[in-house]
Amino acid sequence: MSTTPRRALIVIDVQNEYITGNLPIEYPPVAVSLPNILLAMDAAREAGVPVVVVQHETPVGAPIFAKGSPGWELHDSVARRPRDHYISKTWASTYTGTDLAEWLAANAIDTIAIAGYMTHNCNAATIYEAAHKGMGVEFLSDATGSPSYQNAAGKASAEEIHRVYSTVFHSNFAAVASTGDWVAAMREGRALEKDDIYLSNLRTRC
Repeated sequence: MSTTPRRALIVIDVQNEYITGNLPIEYPPVAVSLPNILLAMDAAREAGVPVVVVQHETPVGAPIFAKGSPGWELHDSVARRPRDHYISKTWASTYTGTDLAEWLAANAIDTIAIAGYMTHNCNAATIYEAAHKGMGVEFLSDATGSPSYQNAAGKASAEEIHRVYSTVFHSNFAAVASTGDWVAAMREGRALEKDDIYLSNLRTRC
């Protein structure tokens, strides 16, 4: 039985809002993450791995992602690239209220690779739901990113948010890798391995 993953690349919410709009990605900087997103899309196309492009929308007049606004639009570099499937969503998870699960099943996909924005929000929600559905999940850590936050619960830098979520993903939910390592694994038909909760914690106590 083949152990080669049946992958799809899920490119989540690479929209102007995160790049030139009201919710700028800070870490990794867009100058790093966006070229890696495009690299992953081009490499997937070359390898015959299907690409799903996802676009978030909120109601007209909302401060971010208002449907039809410049910030809602896909970044041109993603919009003009070929894709195999398109999803418009209104919830954080790419699964919720969409046909993603059905499309993946119809195409015999067993592993999804996540690129795009934001690490801790739409990416995280999609990763957790995919893992709960028994999917293999990969997270391209340098083709994703976060902004910083401050609210009544505290303050966290973009680097801290991205680093902590990436570490948690790799402990149980998704294999975390650079775009370069993911492209190499995809071309070789090789699965990427995630870590283990117990071992991830044990290393901090040894």
